[in-house]
Amino acid sequence: MKLPVSTEWVLHCATSLAQLEPGATASAGQLAGYFDVPQAYLAKQLQPLVKAGVLAATTGPRGGFRLARPAADITFLDIVEAVDGTAPPYECREIRQQGRGALPAEDCRAACPIAAKMAAAHASWRTSLAAVTLADLLSEIPEWAPERTRRLLTGTG
Repeated sequence: MKLPVSTEWVLHCATSLAQLEPGATASAGQLAGYFDVPQAYLAKQLQPLVKAGVLAATTGPRGGFRLARPAADITFLDIVEAVDGTAPPYECREIRQQGRGALPAEDCRAACPIAAKMAAAHASWRTSLAAVTLADLLSEIPEWAPERTRRLLTGTG
């Protein structure tokens, strides 16, 4: 499975926003400059996070993005699914019933074993991402990182 580059962007943006003081915001422009990514495209990628309740957005001269709920309540799965959707990456098209090697329908009543293994792998991946919160990640970054992030991202700290 290969996720789009925007997934990396939003994971880093959410992690950076989690390092801000409570109630502080960062604009799409600040985030784009911080990571040297295109502002217009990043802004579009942040909108699904707002819609999913991961981020909150405010408008105006002091507006921007902030976490919509505590970092301990936002999982990596929340973020990934907000921007990449919930559809499984593997879709079985039942090719075992096609071509010269086609199996009869009565031999295909049970789920395709390949599809079952791929579904189990996807479920494990989702469970793994659901077990990691932004707060978990923050506990692993260097102690000096949040102050640096606040200073470079918003000019505070």
